Amino acid sequence: MDQNGELGDFLRSRRARLRPEDAGLAFSGGARRVPGLRREEVAHLAGVSTDYYARLEQGRHPHVSETVLEAVARALHLDDTERGYLFELARPKTPGPGRHRPARVPRVRPAVHRMLDVLDNVSPALVLNHRSDVLAANHLAHALITDFDALPYRERNLARFVLLHPAARDLYTDWDKAAETFVASLRLAAGRHPDDPQLNELVGELSIKVPEFHTWWASHRVTQCAHGTQRLHHPVVGELTLSYETLALPTDPDQTICLYTAEPHSASAETLRLLASWSTPAGTETTSPSRHGTAHRN
Repeated sequence: MDQNGELGDFLRSRRARLRPEDAGLAFSGGARRVPGLRREEVAHLAGVSTDYYARLEQGRHPHVSETVLEAVARALHLDDTERGYLFELARPKTPGPGRHRPARVPRVRPAVHRMLDVLDNVSPALVLNHRSDVLAANHLAHALITDFDALPYRERNLARFVLLHPAARDLYTDWDKAAETFVASLRLAAGRHPDDPQLNELVGELSIKVPEFHTWWASHRVTQCAHGTQRLHHPVVGELTLSYETLALPTDPDQTICLYTAEPHSASAETLRLLASWSTPAGTETTSPSRHGTAHRN
């Protein structure tokens, strides 16, 4: 991924969404050739020269200071995720040993597998990495979404399933919203891991196969799938509204647990219990970690 090009595109997309009055500037009322703020207006708000800011958008200022980046982030009204993304894009990338060879993804620890087991009859749970590769999942997650263990290694990816699998459009009631959120999450990951070949391959595949992908990617929206609500229509048990939370594993870099829960005493809670009863293998009370799958091979 061209970091300089991405930085310029991101900055232009963020200033295009702001009106002068949103930024506290007086609006002359005349027609504008382009939507949003002009370069000189962003420069004024950030306290830098127009030429300096223009070079930043053009990728011709490789050593921009954190103070300037903070000022630009404030001028463009960036949220915390967007601000972090800006800093990632603006940070100089210096090749080092192994830079173009991503480290092998560590296997999910046995204790984490046991955690998935404990949750098996209560909450669907998956272990994901920055690409949304499914490194492990419990039975209830397989029953709710899809049996990732039955898929080839390269297809064990939650974003790929949501965007490419025909069943996902039926499963996710608000499919457009869910799919666009995953695209925004992948763009954030691409900013943080610009030389990840598997991530770049996934983005390339989605850009070819998903008609909506180009529009979503070009919007430069970035987000973390940290928490939220999803409405689902399961083919067996019907309608569910579930909350999801993403929990980082501090000692396991690039691994997070995505956990789904239902509002206590709600219809969705009862439906989730029904799904757990339907999906639990006969005579199975505890299971070995191996059934949850393993990390992807790099």
